[in-house]
Amino acid sequence: MKRPTLLLMLVILASIFLFFLLNLLLGSVHIPFRSVWNILWGNTDESIIWQNIIWKSRVPQALTALVAGAGLSVSGLQMQTVFRNPLAGPSVLGISSGASLGVACVVLLSGAMGGVALSKLGYMGEVALSIAAIIGALSVMALIVYVSQKVKGNVTLLIIGVMIGYVASAIIGVLKYFSVEEDIRAYVIWGLGSFARVSGDQMILFVCIMAVLLPLSFLLIKTMNLLLLGDGYARNLGLNIKRARLLVISCSGVLVAIVTAYCGPIMFIGLAVPHLCRAIFHTSDHRILMPATLLVGASLALVCNLIARMPGFEGALPVNSVTALVGAPVVASVLFRKRKGELEE
Repeated sequence: MKRPTLLLMLVILASIFLFFLLNLLLGSVHIPFRSVWNILWGNTDESIIWQNIIWKSRVPQALTALVAGAGLSVSGLQMQTVFRNPLAGPSVLGISSGASLGVACVVLLSGAMGGVALSKLGYMGEVALSIAAIIGALSVMALIVYVSQKVKGNVTLLIIGVMIGYVASAIIGVLKYFSVEEDIRAYVIWGLGSFARVSGDQMILFVCIMAVLLPLSFLLIKTMNLLLLGDGYARNLGLNIKRARLLVISCSGVLVAIVTAYCGPIMFIGLAVPHLCRAIFHTSDHRILMPATLLVGASLALVCNLIARMPGFEGALPVNSVTALVGAPVVASVLFRKRKGELEE
């Protein structure tokens, strides 16, 4: 790894530690740095209220944002590589729509069929949402994997994925029409995305699952580099194109399914971060892009979570609104600067 690349990696890693600390320090309730430090080191002399805020709210949110941002960014890079499409993202194959459909079936039908709105069930309702989202996302992913074995072209698979997304949206629209107002509101809030939804045992399970999946995705670095060469060259180098495409899509799909199940559909990060990393590191080598994308995604998600619950602001803004407002101008400026540099050369 060249020194500038290593230096950039270290700077991004340092930014993750900085933003993680800021996520613990800043919020609607002011807690001094010394108190936060004491609480993190197990000092029980601090206010019990402050301890609960740090351990039950801010730490889980920061960890969830860090892990979810990393997972979505890696998934986006994999999708853009396998489809060779700069607009491909984690939701391109309808996997996020499948998760949304699973949640819609549980949330919107619970009040209509059982007489009790799921939004009133508290913790059990949140667990049911996560399970429904995982089932919905993995069901769509299984369908996509099956279709990928039947069709040859990436473009055909891409179109089929988009059509699956449209079908899921149509079914959700019908369910909304026949649902009670409370359940529709609960579903809409879930659809806005949030890093605050995961806490306690759910957070530990989420982080553990992602801690296994993310290192496994690095095993596909060589395969993704070969896919960049085109099907002809990759096949001549001994790569089984159908098997490679299946592995990359499956890995990306599982990452999206797990993140969407726990945090809701988080937009933009998976689409934008790979472009940002290519512009920063000036390379298409996945040996550099994969770790860079993971780190930048984690850092950007922490920034978005920080803005979503700004100091002095009661409650939290929708994460999807923040990710687009923060990330879109940054990526647009980077791409414009890159284009300007190419024209000057």
